[in-house]
Amino acid sequence: MTAAGRQRRETVRMQAAELFEQKIKPPEVARRLRVSLKSAYQWHKLWRDGGVQALASRGPSGSRCRLSPRCLEKLAGYLEQGPAAHGWVEDQVWTAARVATLIGRKFHVSYSVSGATRLMHRLGFSPQVPARRVAERDEQAVTAWKEATWVEVKQPGRSAEATSASRTKPGSPGGRPKDEPGAGAVTPRS
Repeated sequence: MTAAGRQRRETVRMQAAELFEQKIKPPEVARRLRVSLKSAYQWHKLWRDGGVQALASRGPSGSRCRLSPRCLEKLAGYLEQGPAAHGWVEDQVWTAARVATLIGRKFHVSYSVSGATRLMHRLGFSPQVPARRVAERDEQAVTAWKEATWVEVKQPGRSAEATSASRTKPGSPGGRPKDEPGAGAVTPRS
């Protein structure tokens, strides 16, 4: 959450504290401030136990970044250099897994793939789709692959009649092939 968002939420909690001081009950506070009943009751308990200071913002939530601001600047520089400068020469794509590996190599800090993704967003990097096709693309090979290989690889889907929407009940007898045993039979209901 942004600093402005945290400030807005803290302002609402402080308004709730003022209402609690006026002996207004949590359901009415929830209605007036347009917050959930659960929040109003939680705030009331915090206010009752610790006063207005208990409702003050405690800063950003979540774990702190394990890289110092100086290391983050260095990482941004490494990312600007491109993957080839760091050993990934087969293509010019930064993946989250590669960034996590780079962080481990350069800073000796372990990051998960999702953590590396969040860190990249924090640094202003976002997933991009290439603006143009690569010069090395072989259109004839792509067309041949689509016509020959894709047809073989693609698995056919099941027909709608052969499936059942229920996990416990099989498909109705009307959905069975006509030559299957019991296709014409009607199951008695008990």
